[in-house]
Amino acid sequence: MSDKSSAKSYAVVETGGKQYLVHEGDKVRVELLDAKVGAKVSLSTVLAVSDGKELKVGTPNVKGAKVSAKVMDHVKAKKVVAFKKKRRKGHRKKQGHRQNLTVIEIESIK
Repeated sequence: MSDKSSAKSYAVVETGGKQYLVHEGDKVRVELLDAKVGAKVSLSTVLAVSDGKELKVGTPNVKGAKVSAKVMDHVKAKKVVAFKKKRRKGHRKKQGHRQNLTVIEIESIK
């Protein structure tokens, strides 16, 4: 059975301490990258790459594999609120955090 979605190339890349499964044309929100909007970035930490027929898995990285992406925007994630309370003690602590993210568009997988 032939399916176009299964024949699509993909890669597993690591950036910012996290791993992402990406296809060409995907828009992905990753940890903040030090690049201007519109700049091209190269993700060289490729853990696995597939051309739709054959899967290459690295030990730990695939040699010669590279994923090119374009920086689309710098955004902030939704606020995460950490709230601690000890009952009957009058102790409350509220702390919020918004993570800085970069939106990238995957251009090519090699």
